[in-house]
Amino acid sequence: MRRFLRVAGRLVCGLAVLALSPVLGLATVAGMATVMAGPQVFSVAGLAVFASVFYLGLLLCVPRPGIAWARWVRAAALLGVEAVVVWHVCGQVLTEPAGTPPPAARVEGQREWELPTGSRLAYVRVAAEKAGAAPVVVLEGHGDLAGDAAFFGRLAGGGRDVYVYDALGTGRSERLEDPRGYGLPRDVSDLEAIREELGAERLVLVGHGEGARLAAAYLGAFPGKVERVVFSSPAPLRPPPTLLGFPAPGETLRGPAVDARMLVTHALLRVEPRAARAFAGDGELDARLDRARSAASYHCPGAGRAARPGGAGGYASLAPRDVEPPGNRDVPVLVVKGSCDFQTWSSIRDYPPGGLVYVEGAGHAVYADRPGPYLKALRSFLAGRETGTPAGVRPPPGYLGPA
Repeated sequence: MRRFLRVAGRLVCGLAVLALSPVLGLATVAGMATVMAGPQVFSVAGLAVFASVFYLGLLLCVPRPGIAWARWVRAAALLGVEAVVVWHVCGQVLTEPAGTPPPAARVEGQREWELPTGSRLAYVRVAAEKAGAAPVVVLEGHGDLAGDAAFFGRLAGGGRDVYVYDALGTGRSERLEDPRGYGLPRDVSDLEAIREELGAERLVLVGHGEGARLAAAYLGAFPGKVERVVFSSPAPLRPPPTLLGFPAPGETLRGPAVDARMLVTHALLRVEPRAARAFAGDGELDARLDRARSAASYHCPGAGRAARPGGAGGYASLAPRDVEPPGNRDVPVLVVKGSCDFQTWSSIRDYPPGGLVYVEGAGHAVYADRPGPYLKALRSFLAGRETGTPAGVRPPPGYLGPA
């Protein structure tokens, strides 16, 4: 019995040490990064600590034989096991995944704002024949500057210019060396600086998806600067938590597959974000985000739409994005929701009340799936006509998205 308890206790200790090995390896990476060690140094140091502790755990798990030659066999077998595991981990940590896209090329009509906030943002302007009314500013959030300008530019008219831009850290706009500079407060400040740059007393905001979250945050901070606002397929104001990585469309606690390289990146983001960006660059994080957001999830089943251009801004998307509900700010509001949007129906409840346009046969990319009804609803709303019906607490019959 004593022998059994001794062996069992040794096995438990060994398993605990094995479980502790990646934690100590990540702690070493983070510690080395804080003293300004380069990616090559903190990566190798972390792997060395992981390998050493992992081997100690193996030794504890496998009892030491009494015969001399068996001890050599045990040592060789454990070294072989460790070599396989460490080789696999090294491959994940030190190898940048294939498919990293090149920097986004300029698009037709692209210009740049150099804002007093320090941000340099790429944008496209679609001019009305006789400008004079409040301009329309589109907050889309996925880096498709050319496609968004071509589509939303059709709203130009009635004295309203249309502006489409890439937020800081996305698309063709500036990428920061320190990812701590990203977040909604900076995006709200940038949007207010854009309003001042345009010399507009008020703006009309069209926020789609995560852009709706920015529109709501701006409305809460500057209610007198918004003439009217559209929340199109709005993302929840308080995003659900994820474990690691980027949340895939429609997912809450589960993100895309997490590998050792992303574990290292997340550990670095918490202690030394500059080191995280030096370890895994913007192109790699953009590619990971693009893969998490599969094209099929943005449309109704069977729609077969082409994938969106990449460059949505991996590091910018990992910044905190919670928004306090702005409440009723006496600003005309329109909500557009597709029948198979991956965002929950409940995500619209914290937004200011207004008219709801429910579009059958449209997914999250409602304007791509049903451009005719979408443009008709927005044009009517921009013209000041009453549009939509009050949103119900429960989704309507036939709604295919999550409640």
